[in-house]
Amino acid sequence: MSVLPTILIVDDEVRSLESLQRILIDDFEVMTASNARDAEMILAKEWVQVILCDQRMPDITGVEFLGQVKERWPSVIRMIISGYTNPEDIISALNRAGVYQYITKPWIPDQLILTIQNAVTLFQLQHENELLSIELKASPQRLQKSITAKRQVLRDEHRVSDGIVRTSVSCMNRVCEKIHRVAPYDISVLIMGESGTGKELAARALHYNSLRWEKPFVVENCAALPDELLESELFGYKRGAFTGAIDDHVGLFERANGGTVLLDEIGEVSPAFQVKLLRVLQEGEIRPLGSAKTRKVNIRVIASTNRDLEAEVQSGHFREDLYYRLAPITVKMPALRERVEDIPVVAKALLTSAMQSLGKQVEGFSDETLACMQVYHWPGNVRELQNEIQQMLVMSDDDVLGAELLSPRVLRAAPVKDEGALGTLTLLEGTLRERIESLEAIILRECLIRHRWNKSRAAKELGLSRVGLRSKLERYGLEKIEQISQPASDKVSA
Repeated sequence: MSVLPTILIVDDEVRSLESLQRILIDDFEVMTASNARDAEMILAKEWVQVILCDQRMPDITGVEFLGQVKERWPSVIRMIISGYTNPEDIISALNRAGVYQYITKPWIPDQLILTIQNAVTLFQLQHENELLSIELKASPQRLQKSITAKRQVLRDEHRVSDGIVRTSVSCMNRVCEKIHRVAPYDISVLIMGESGTGKELAARALHYNSLRWEKPFVVENCAALPDELLESELFGYKRGAFTGAIDDHVGLFERANGGTVLLDEIGEVSPAFQVKLLRVLQEGEIRPLGSAKTRKVNIRVIASTNRDLEAEVQSGHFREDLYYRLAPITVKMPALRERVEDIPVVAKALLTSAMQSLGKQVEGFSDETLACMQVYHWPGNVRELQNEIQQMLVMSDDDVLGAELLSPRVLRAAPVKDEGALGTLTLLEGTLRERIESLEAIILRECLIRHRWNKSRAAKELGLSRVGLRSKLERYGLEKIEQISQPASDKVSA
């Protein structure tokens, strides 16, 4: 049986006490006191979590009494209930007694219960926080050892493979070699490349192979926030700096002190905000919103963008001085279509990750699937490939992910495994007739793959007879491709 949270009601009016007790008794362990002295005796003996006190009492006001409670029992959540709404009383309650809620009469039972439940939750969170603080103080070395071990795992992962999956003959090898050369030096780096090419992975590799690897690595997407929010997020702010700033907020630059900050999509920031970033890079200083003082920060800034920043500088959309501060070293991430040889191993790694996250196991891909993947141009790069693999895994009923599971856009770029008629036609060059025949060949190929080379089903969908379909297969050299695609052993294990 669960123990109900204990609340204490203090009121000199008997009817008010009885009314509150009757409403709250089902949800709380309710204790009552008609004066401050009796309330103190209860607080000294019982583990009270919330105290609900009337403001107007004969010997002492509720604010004065709760001020004393704050000194002796600071963890108890303090609330005032009163029929008076004098602004001075409310301000005094908030400032002097640290009152959580000022409830005015007449109160609504359901709202009152909900308010007290929220107060109980706050008490529990405070209590858990105190216990955690005690635990951390008792074992700081163990905590530090645990944090260091986790960071070491991340560092080892990025030192061995940079977190970037590739083959031994990949064009990505030159990029990773450059990352390893640059990483130990405390210099800004600009990472360029299309969306989904792994710019954040490259930034993490730079951080975990640097001398700052034991310090924080934080990421901020500059395209996701307007200037005002981006400034408060990066630089922080003081209480009262703007409406809603009820507490001081430490910005990302200060939280990452000693570590690395990745400014993702830096090309999206406005010219006005570029000036503020320039000061951080030049002086190593930030000034939180609402503060008259600057603060020194020691951070390494890595920026990434899918824009051509040199062209943006020439057009006047990006400050030249900021560009040269960000780009002493540039790293260009190749698109997935430029590293076709990596697609099978990248797909295998993504499939392993998808199986873990979705809780579904398969053996791998068919060779035909991988061949189709290697021909498609992947405008969304690795992120698009990841989405494709996830939907294939979800939709599959077999142990091997066949090409029929691929999206139509991928199948239409299906591979050509001979240099015959289809190989020349799919170039979409030549006369009008040749171009039309090229499109016809692609449509036939895509339809046959979706139907796992079942000619009857393909012919029915296309409105052809089996004889007519076979004639077209011979004409475009697709029968030879069918023979290569058919063997059941054609698969790549995940």
